[in-house]
Amino acid sequence: MGCIYSKRLERHPGYQESLILASETSFTLNEVEALYVLYNKLSSSIVDDGLINKEEFQQALLGNCRQQNLFVDRVFNMFDLKHNGVIGFEDFVRSLSIFHPRAPHDDKIAFAFNLYDLRNTGYIEREEVKEMILAILRELDVVLSDDLVEAMLDKAFVEADLNQDGKIDLEEWKELVLGNPALMKNMTLTYLNAV
Repeated sequence: MGCIYSKRLERHPGYQESLILASETSFTLNEVEALYVLYNKLSSSIVDDGLINKEEFQQALLGNCRQQNLFVDRVFNMFDLKHNGVIGFEDFVRSLSIFHPRAPHDDKIAFAFNLYDLRNTGYIEREEVKEMILAILRELDVVLSDDLVEAMLDKAFVEADLNQDGKIDLEEWKELVLGNPALMKNMTLTYLNAV
């Protein structure tokens, strides 16, 4: 006689899994358990399969799942640790941990750097910054002249590209962030303390 097996139960974190996630992230056990409630809500908002797909992720962040957004795509891909097109609970907790107030500042800096390194080359290149600027402007429904966008890029690279090689490496990014703390403002979600 066969056993009834539920994939849904397989995804439900047990006490052991919650303890492991709490010990390996910035979250406490209570916070991990509260995140599971949030995760369940998000993972069933469009398709009730116990996983967060890109549309559910975008709906949670932007309130819609129709309009493509470069930032949401980048963050989703960085949260999708298994690169299988969905975010499981463990990936959700591990990835969200970077935004916790207790997460190490250097980890936050590296995450932000990787967010802008669109082509995963280990450098932030001028075209990547331009792509991000244009995506932000589209989101805001703002139209700037090509000359103004190029002037913004020039200013950014004069400030950030310390060795003037036409790209920003992680060390240059760290220097930029130390001089401009506002760049990291969105890397700490203070309400995570109250999850």
